[in-house]
Amino acid sequence: MDTKSKKQKDKLTRKGQWGAEKSTIPLTILHKKPSTAKLTLSRLAIVLAVGFWVIYLFSIIVRQLIDGPQSYHFMMEAFSYVFVVSILTFSSLMYLVARHGALQRFSKHARVPRATLDKHFFKNHPSITVLVPSYNEENQVIRKTLLSAALQEYPNLRVVLLLDNNPFPINPVDIARLESARALGNDIKSLLSEPHKRFSKAFNSFEKNDLKKRRVSVRDIQTLASHYEWASDRLCQMADKEEIQDHVDVFFADQVLRGLAQDLRLVGNALNMSARDGARISRYRVFQLYKRLVWIFQVEVVVFERKKYMSLSHEANKAMNLNAYIGLMGGVYRKKMSPEGVILVPNKRKSPHNITIPNSEFILTLDADSILLREYCLRLVYFLGQPENARVAVTQTPYSSFRGAYSRIERLAGATTDIQHILHQGMSQYGATFWVGANAVIRKKALENIVEKELVNGFEMKRFIQDRTVIEDTESSIDLTLHGWQLMNYPERLSYSATPPDFGSLVVQRRRWANGGLLILPKLLQQVHGRRNKVGVMLRLNYLASIAWATFGLIFLLAYPYDGRLLSPLVLLAALPYFLAMASDLKYCGYKYSDVFRIYGFNLIMLPVNLAGILKSFEQAITGKKIPFARTPKVKDRTPASMQYVIVPLLVVAFSIFTVWRNINIPNWGNAAFASFNAIVATWAILAYIGIGNILTDTWLGLTDWLYIEDKPRVAKKKIKPEPEVDWKAVLS
Repeated sequence: MDTKSKKQKDKLTRKGQWGAEKSTIPLTILHKKPSTAKLTLSRLAIVLAVGFWVIYLFSIIVRQLIDGPQSYHFMMEAFSYVFVVSILTFSSLMYLVARHGALQRFSKHARVPRATLDKHFFKNHPSITVLVPSYNEENQVIRKTLLSAALQEYPNLRVVLLLDNNPFPINPVDIARLESARALGNDIKSLLSEPHKRFSKAFNSFEKNDLKKRRVSVRDIQTLASHYEWASDRLCQMADKEEIQDHVDVFFADQVLRGLAQDLRLVGNALNMSARDGARISRYRVFQLYKRLVWIFQVEVVVFERKKYMSLSHEANKAMNLNAYIGLMGGVYRKKMSPEGVILVPNKRKSPHNITIPNSEFILTLDADSILLREYCLRLVYFLGQPENARVAVTQTPYSSFRGAYSRIERLAGATTDIQHILHQGMSQYGATFWVGANAVIRKKALENIVEKELVNGFEMKRFIQDRTVIEDTESSIDLTLHGWQLMNYPERLSYSATPPDFGSLVVQRRRWANGGLLILPKLLQQVHGRRNKVGVMLRLNYLASIAWATFGLIFLLAYPYDGRLLSPLVLLAALPYFLAMASDLKYCGYKYSDVFRIYGFNLIMLPVNLAGILKSFEQAITGKKIPFARTPKVKDRTPASMQYVIVPLLVVAFSIFTVWRNINIPNWGNAAFASFNAIVATWAILAYIGIGNILTDTWLGLTDWLYIEDKPRVAKKKIKPEPEVDWKAVLS
């Protein structure tokens, strides 16, 4: 981090909580190669987890044989306890298996040299369209996402902001936000236009002069170096002008803008050194380096609003926002008035009055709060372009968290995100990859294989990405595999996404994550028959259902007073490899070993949130009605949580204390110790991640909210707009 960057960081307008993160330096792009000892311990952890569980299981059976027949009540207790312990052990085993797969991939991964990428894309220009769905996001958040996509070093790139706000707002604040969002495309184009014109002119000049020469001169190399230095300075100037309010702003300025500037400066210095040493550089390589500068600043950024058109789906979810645009790709459309409003009608003739939606070979879906590093598109599209990956439909780098979190809960949620990054990488080792919707490069041909069509109000609606559940990317992953496609995670850190900064916004996100997995299970079961990859199926099963069974299993262990004869140190020993492995992974990701206890307490206070999501799945299965898509709030102000989500964690602590008292009187020291541990870590989690003040505030809001009625804005007089010209043939035909 240079001096200017440090000065910007010192001007941060937000101050972090005590116990939050201080360092804003992200993890390295390349994963550290694991040692032989670490790989060996990873295998040993799997063996020990299975071994201790088997020994415990046999100890229960043998005990029954020795002690003789027990009462029916005890037998039912024993059966349920063994079942709960077994499903929890299975989840921990899947963690260890996925982790081991990730370590294997990290040990084998070799980064493709930059010169190889330049050579490949100088000859091949596969088109890619970046789709950024957005709904009522802060425009500064969207701008960073769009700019990180626009600065991708890619030869044929188009960025589309799929704006899902109400296109005809009444509130002046909403109007101003919408107009500002609509202007983002032109703002970014204006920002990049000067360097793009400069480098396009420089490339054309070199190409014209090159026809008269047989070799590249020292002057040519020095001129090229000066262009790289100018580009580096320009990016640093852009970084200096960035408004720095929080750690995400620091990341964008340092890793996206200054990171790219440092790369270009390095190339410029290398060119100057080669000119000084009299080294010869081929014309072909000089062409590549000129093209790289052109590609960095060459981009088309447009804004598309599906809600302007009655012929497109208006369903309130991200999947249909994406589907609406993907369904139009490769076509030309004419706006037409109908009794319902403006519709889009296919038209074969291109004209300035028609809307042309170019097709592309690849689609990159990118959440409006995510940021890509500079080589994301180059490396992932190159990966998809290799012959051995012809059947890979989706590739991605599972997103990492921004470092320097301002709150304790954001830091811990970020830790779980970075752990999930490792697990997703490991799932690819066993062919069990799931598409994670925050960012992914998708082969459009694969989406066309799974498209579903239906007529809605007389218009054809196409579903490439399923919207039956609120985890649309997960269900689409199963659809793709059922059609013979593969999914693969790229083993580098090239994408980052925001983590909810407070308990209220985290509740919205995690409740959505817990809802839908059970509904997708029937599709997964279609893959089981005839598949040899049983490990991959088990990993997918755990991914979809573990939240449900872990939640109910933990509730059973907390609530039911199991007979002390069922408890055994072997149960703890079976779980120990899982907790030790997680602690090691947390340290590997730059956190603390002790965070494993904080995550356990965090999971306890999230029990009501997960349970609510699971019950929503049951509700959808029974009623057949889609659950409304709840977007994670992405605002800087605190999001209040519903009253039940702040009250139930207090009840968990109270019940744990009651369980301690009850088991001391029995006495049942094993249950008493377990309940004591739960009470301590849950109390710490409540104080650290929710806060007494926030509990009181959210409880008061929950108790008094019913007293208030939303005051809708009144419109004194509705301005009469001139009626647009109606196509009478369309109305009467």
